[in-house]
Amino acid sequence: MDLRQMEVVVSVADAGGFTAAARRLHVVQSAVSGTVRSLERELGTPLFDRTTHRVTLTPAGEAFVPAARATLRAAELAREAVDAVRGQLRGRVTVGTMQGVWAGLHHALAALRAEHPGVVVQLRQAAVADIRQALRDGTVDLAVVALDRQQQRGLATRLLSREEMVLVASPRRVVPGITTTGEAALAEVAQLPLVDFTPGWAIRYAVDRAFRAASVERVTTFEVNDIVAAAELVRNDLGVCIMPQSIADRFPDLSQYPFDRHAPNWKVMVVRPPGEAPPAVAALLQHIK
Repeated sequence: MDLRQMEVVVSVADAGGFTAAARRLHVVQSAVSGTVRSLERELGTPLFDRTTHRVTLTPAGEAFVPAARATLRAAELAREAVDAVRGQLRGRVTVGTMQGVWAGLHHALAALRAEHPGVVVQLRQAAVADIRQALRDGTVDLAVVALDRQQQRGLATRLLSREEMVLVASPRRVVPGITTTGEAALAEVAQLPLVDFTPGWAIRYAVDRAFRAASVERVTTFEVNDIVAAAELVRNDLGVCIMPQSIADRFPDLSQYPFDRHAPNWKVMVVRPPGEAPPAVAALLQHIK
């Protein structure tokens, strides 16, 4: 068994098929199929169930792929460590992030590229629950996300910012229960058509917590997985939305209302697995402020 065989198997699993894996690896499909068959003979068990329409992992494949992925990453880290000793920092860093926390991260990525052009950065945008799992299984090296206290367990974290959320509405909408200081109440907001983000989003976690803390029930009218789509629904006065103020500020034509009590909030942090960071990851961490 060698690293190339592991790389091919992982590529087939990630791509969902032999043809797609061949395109990803820039080889012919027969080479991918032959490599997988050779490894399966060596292991004495199939790693994939092959049908006309799909390729899925067998139980043996489900066990093999995470171990192979960890082995490939360990080999890559070994090469990075040698390069670092030679003063030539190279390697790959996979960064997880979610919609709404991009501000500032692109500056860090640009600074890393200028300082260490040999480091390749891959960016993965996903829901916070998916990113946390990716950190645990090693497919993401670090992430800039918003996590609650329970989600932070087992991870190394550094706080970047803390922010309260606001109610965003069309200027045409009259929001009931607004105080003399221009603040909204969750109980009144719950009576309006609400634009919510899908479960798994950090904003949704925070909003759910705030309504529970206020003992207020709400009904979601629209559920979206895109900030721009949420803003468009609000702009057309189809509903109101709760989002962090830094995101709301991107839509200056919409009205903003802070909350009088139980304001949803989130903490944006840089997160990674515990232990010493690999050289390329450590270099990027220095630029994330």
